[in-house]
Amino acid sequence: MDQMLEIAKRITLDEGRNRTMIPFLTTMRYSRQTSEISGVLTPSICLILQGTKKLHLGQEVIDYHAGAYLVSVIDIPASAEIIGATKQRPYIGLRVDFTMEEIASVIMEAGIHFKPRNKKLNTGAYVATADEGLVESFYRLLKLIEKPNANHYLASLMKREMIFQLLSGDSGHIFFQQVMIDRQDEGIGKAIAWIKENYAQTITIKELAKLSNMSVSGLHHKFKAVTTLGPIQYQKQLRLFEAKRLMLGGAINVTAAAMEVGYENVSQFSREYRRLFGSSPSKDIKAFKNSPIVEKIEKDRFAH
Repeated sequence: MDQMLEIAKRITLDEGRNRTMIPFLTTMRYSRQTSEISGVLTPSICLILQGTKKLHLGQEVIDYHAGAYLVSVIDIPASAEIIGATKQRPYIGLRVDFTMEEIASVIMEAGIHFKPRNKKLNTGAYVATADEGLVESFYRLLKLIEKPNANHYLASLMKREMIFQLLSGDSGHIFFQQVMIDRQDEGIGKAIAWIKENYAQTITIKELAKLSNMSVSGLHHKFKAVTTLGPIQYQKQLRLFEAKRLMLGGAINVTAAAMEVGYENVSQFSREYRRLFGSSPSKDIKAFKNSPIVEKIEKDRFAH
């Protein structure tokens, strides 16, 4: 961990997320404490090398520190804040992005099987402490960056090894569950996929249940178990996060952003935006323009 921290400090010069020569690996540095930042968790793993972060996931609030990691296997609206970071001791983290296709490929090629623990669905994100094998995988991946020509082939193999280790750990069944959900032609997987692809379209929960060949109560219960939100709330938050991202890009105003993500009434959009983020869209845009660090964080959708 100490060696990784030294490497990460050398290559992570800017505040916020820093891309590396390895396409799926980014580093993070924050030299001050932040307020709660809302966004969407995407399939990835983030290991903290130094500092503390507080995650708000549904009704759960989780503090995690150096040596711990956050994994998400599905797009989940959430929020987080950096705790106690300073210029002398900044928050430093590593992030590896992956896809469900990559996880499914490792499951198939490695012949991994899971015995059903119970019929209960698990939330598609969790925090855990990294074991020696996972830390070693991160270390070898990070070491590639300091070589003259980062070997993308080796990096890809290391990512697959990392996925194998996660699948083999205590929470491997969560990855397996999500792969199975993603492959369903009916049920909760189809509902989640439809909303992610069509979040700007209007649909009732009754119509969504019919589309998924489920009862309304069954859809709501299973959807919330996996994403921490009901279907309509999930869609609403995806809309609002995307509108915020569009406005921070600078090329679209409040009205255009609202219409782009499916709102017909700008006043309703502003009310729901304020309810979720704590301030109006116009105030947020003004604040971001005056705070380049926060702006960079928000443009990355979610700095986890």
